[in-house]
Amino acid sequence: MEEQKRSIVNAQVSVERFHDISMGHRVVGHEGKCKHLHGHNYRFHFVCVGEQLDKLGRVIDFGAIKEYLCLWIEEHWDHKMMLWEQDPILHDLSQLLPEDLVVVPFNPTAEEIARYMVEVIGPMQLRGTGIKLKSCQVEETSKCSATYSLL
Repeated sequence: MEEQKRSIVNAQVSVERFHDISMGHRVVGHEGKCKHLHGHNYRFHFVCVGEQLDKLGRVIDFGAIKEYLCLWIEEHWDHKMMLWEQDPILHDLSQLLPEDLVVVPFNPTAEEIARYMVEVIGPMQLRGTGIKLKSCQVEETSKCSATYSLL
C-alpha cells in the first residue's frame, strides 16, 4: 500500500547536514589580519525545509543534500581562493593563477558567504525539488561563525 505524502501543518520539519572544505579569502577593507590573503577550514551547516514529508517520512534524504549542496561547494570552492570582484589585487592574481580563484560579487566575509548560499546557490541547486535551503551557517573556525536564515 503506497502512503500519501504527509503535509506539515502548523509546524516545520528541517534537516541539517554539514560539509567541510578548505578555502582562502581576504576581506577588503578589514582593519585587522583578515585584510591579508589567508585560509580557513570552513564548515558549512545546511538547514533544509520542505512543505511536506515524502512517503518515507523525510524532508529530503541526507544524501541528496550532499549531492545538491555539499558536492557543489566541493567542486566550486574547495582549495580555491575566494576574492571579491572589486578586490584591487584580483587583476594581478588572475594573471598568475586564474584556475585557483573564485570571483564573487561580494566581499567574502562569513556573513556574505552564508547569504550567497541561501539566496543564490540553494535556489539554483534545489530548483524543482520542493526543498528550500532555509539557512546556512559558515564556520571559519571552531570559535567563529555566521548564519544567514530565511524568515
